[in-house]
Amino acid sequence: MKKLKKTLAKILNLLQIVFVRKKTPIIFVLQKEPIFSIEKTYFNNFTSMHKKSYFRYTLAIAALWLALSINALWAQDKADPAKGKELYAQNCATCHKIHTNATGPALKDVSQRRTEAWLIKWIRNSQSMIKSGDPIAVKLYNEWNQTAMNSFPDFTDQDIKNILAYIDEESKKQPVQATSTTAQNATAVTTPADSGYTNIILGALAAILLVILAVLLVLTSLLTKLLKQRDDLDEADKEIVESKFDLAKILGSKAFIGTVAGIIFLVIAKAGIDKVMDIGMQIGYAPTQPIPFSHKLHVGKYEIACQYCHTTVMKSKSAGIPSANICMNCHNAIKTGSPNMQKIYTYIENNQPIPWVRVHNLPDLAYFNHAQHTVAGQIACEQCHGEVKEMEVIQQRAPLTMGWCIDCHRQTLVSYTVKDANGKDVLNPYYEKLLAFHKSKGKTKFKVEDIGGLECSKCHY
Repeated sequence: MKKLKKTLAKILNLLQIVFVRKKTPIIFVLQKEPIFSIEKTYFNNFTSMHKKSYFRYTLAIAALWLALSINALWAQDKADPAKGKELYAQNCATCHKIHTNATGPALKDVSQRRTEAWLIKWIRNSQSMIKSGDPIAVKLYNEWNQTAMNSFPDFTDQDIKNILAYIDEESKKQPVQATSTTAQNATAVTTPADSGYTNIILGALAAILLVILAVLLVLTSLLTKLLKQRDDLDEADKEIVESKFDLAKILGSKAFIGTVAGIIFLVIAKAGIDKVMDIGMQIGYAPTQPIPFSHKLHVGKYEIACQYCHTTVMKSKSAGIPSANICMNCHNAIKTGSPNMQKIYTYIENNQPIPWVRVHNLPDLAYFNHAQHTVAGQIACEQCHGEVKEMEVIQQRAPLTMGWCIDCHRQTLVSYTVKDANGKDVLNPYYEKLLAFHKSKGKTKFKVEDIGGLECSKCHY
C-alpha cells in the first residue's frame, strides 16, 4: 500500500510538470482526427516507442478481467463441498451418517439413487412430500418407522447442492471406524469451513491491485522517459524525475512499522476473542461415571429406548437420571456377579442414589423443558444428543449455546397437526388461532420463531 501510494504521488508530480508547469497543450478534437495531441515532437516519440507496450498491457488487463468474470460466474453455479460440510455438520450429522444407518438412512451415493430435484424438495420439506402422496417419500417414511425428518425451508437450492456435493465426496472415501478420539475431535462439528467465495473475492482483489500497480509503474516509466527528453526542466523537476524507489527507507519508516504492528495486534486479538468465546462450551465433554455404562451396548445392540431409563423425558422439564431400581429390572438376573453390579448393590444397601455425573449442563439462567421439545416439538433425542447408540461413553455433541438454540428456532417448522382416532392428520386446536393469524399476514412458513421462540422470556425468567 505504501509503494502504491508513493507511485501515485510520483505520477501526479510528473503530470503536473508536463501539463501545468510547462503548459504542454492538450487539444480535444471531436472529429476524425486524433482525440488529443501533446507537442508534436514528444508525442510522436512517445507513441512510436510505447504503442506496442500500451496495446500489450491493455490486452493483458482485458484478458485478466475476462478470466476473473468467467471464474466468478463459474463459482456461483459450482457446488462447494467445503460449504456443504459446514451445513451438513450443523443440520444433518446428528441424524445421518454417510456409510451406515443412524436415526435416518445412510446417505452414501444418495445423488445416484435420487434425482437432484427430488432431493431438493425432500430436504426442504419432507412432510409436504409425504402428504402429497409421493410414492418414494411415503415408502421411505414408512420404512423408518414414520420418523419425521426436520424440514429446512430456509435452505437455498445452492445450499442443498453444496450438501449433496459433500456427501458425494465422502461417499468415495472408505468408512472410518469410530474411536475414543471422537471426543477430542468433536469441536470440528461447529468449526466453520473456509468459504470458497471469500477466497475467490480476496484473490480477485489481490490480482486487480497487482494489475493497477503494474499499470502505474508503466505510466511512471513512460512519463519519466518522456520528461528526460526535455532540456527545459529546472532542478526541482529534475529531482522528481530522477528520484528512485528506496525500499530500505520504506521498510524503516514509522508508517510501515506501525502497519505491521497493527496487523500483528489484530491477529492476536482475533485469536484471543475466539478463545474467550469458547469458554463454557463443552463439546466432547465425557466425564468418568461412578459405574461404567455403555450406551452403545444398551441402546445400540439391545435397542433399549431412551424413555426406559430417562423416564420423565416425555412429561417433565428434566429427562430424569436413572435410579438403581431401573438397573435392577434387568440386572437382578443378568451379570449378577459382575464387579460393577456389586457397586449397584452397595448403593442400594446403603440407600444411596448412584452419583451419576451430569453430561449436558445449562446455566441456571436458562430454562429448558424436555417435554415441550419431545412432545410438542417432536424433536428426536439424537438431534441434540447425537448418535447415543454408538457412544461407549456418553459425551456432549452439540454446543448448547444460545445461538445454537436460536438458529434451531428460526429454522424449525411448527408441527401443528395431530393424529385423530382414524390415524389422519388434523389441525391441533392449540395452534388454530395462531395459524390463522399467521396466514392472515401473508406468511406461509409457520416456524417456532412465529410462536414466540425468539422471545427472551421464553428461556430467561
